[in-house]
Amino acid sequence: MRPNLEKLEQIYRRPLFDLIGESRRVHLEFWPKNEVQLCTLLSVKTGGCSEDCGYCSQSARYNTGLERQPLMTKDEVLPVAQRARENGSTRFCMGAAWKGVRDGEQKFDQMLDTIRSVSELGMEVCVTLGQLGDTEAQKLKEAGVTAYNHNIDTSPEHYAKIVSTHTFQDRLNTISSVQRAGMSVCCGGILGMGETEVDRLKMLEVLCSFDPAPESVPINCLMPMPGTPLEDAPPVDIFELVRLIATTRLVLPKAKIRLSAGRSLLSREAQALCFFAGANSVFYGDKLLTAENPGVDEDRDLLETLNLSAQSPYSDVPKPACLS
Repeated sequence: MRPNLEKLEQIYRRPLFDLIGESRRVHLEFWPKNEVQLCTLLSVKTGGCSEDCGYCSQSARYNTGLERQPLMTKDEVLPVAQRARENGSTRFCMGAAWKGVRDGEQKFDQMLDTIRSVSELGMEVCVTLGQLGDTEAQKLKEAGVTAYNHNIDTSPEHYAKIVSTHTFQDRLNTISSVQRAGMSVCCGGILGMGETEVDRLKMLEVLCSFDPAPESVPINCLMPMPGTPLEDAPPVDIFELVRLIATTRLVLPKAKIRLSAGRSLLSREAQALCFFAGANSVFYGDKLLTAENPGVDEDRDLLETLNLSAQSPYSDVPKPACLS
C-alpha cells in the first residue's frame, strides 16, 4: 500500500530528530555500506530550448545571457565521460535542451551513436532529452541507456505556474514510455519555486505511485538564474530540505536519493545532515548543465571527512519499491 498525502504529512511533520533518526535507521537497513553514488552531468546541447520552464536559463524565451551551443559530437563527449570515470563517477548523465526527440531525426540518431560509445566505458548511462514516446524509449534502451531522467518538478497543482508549454500529464506519459521500455526512471523535483511544503509532499505522492517506483530521486534546490521568472526566488530552508529527504527515504527506501542542483549553496554541515537523513547520491564535478557545483577536490574532501566511500558501478542495488 502506497502512502497517501495524509500519511506523508504525518511522516513529514514528526519532530525533526525523530524523523531523521528513523530515516537513518531505514537508510542503513537498505543501504548499509556508507556509500555515495557519484554521477557526472554533461550538457550535450545547451540553450535555445522552445519550452518556457520558469527556472531554466536555457529557455529561448528568456534573456539570460547564456550562449547557445549545438549538439556535441561523440568525439567531444567521450573524453568528458572518460575523465568522469577516472574521477570516480559511476553514472554519466547527458542532458539536451530540447522539447523532446523523435525517431528518425538526425539529432536523435546522433545521440544514439554517442550513447552506444559511452555505454562501452562501463558506467551507468543516463540521459535527459525531454519528451519521448515508446519507439524512442525502446531505441534508447537498446543503445545502452540504463536510466532516463525526467523530473516532475513539483505538484500537479503547482506545475502550471512554472511551465505552460507542456503539461504535467505530458511528463507522466514520457515516464510511462520509459518504464515500458525497461529503463530505470530517474525522477524528482525542484524545491524553491514558490511551492508550499504540501506541494512537495504531493509531488512525492506521485513518485510513490509509479510502478515500479523510481530507481533514483533527484532533489534539487532552485538555483535562481538571472533573466528567468524565478530569478528572485528566496533560498530553500535547509530544515525543509532535510525533512523532505528523510520523508523520501522512509517511503522510497530502495531508491537512490540524489542531492542535486543547489548543492553549491549548502554548507558542508548542511550536506552532512542531508546524507545522514538519507541522501546517497550526488552530481560530481564543477558544472551541472549551466549551474555551478562543488569542485571534485572539495567533494572528495567532504566524503573523506564523513567517512563515506564512492559506490561501485552496478553494485548490489535492491529492486526499487515503495514502502507503505
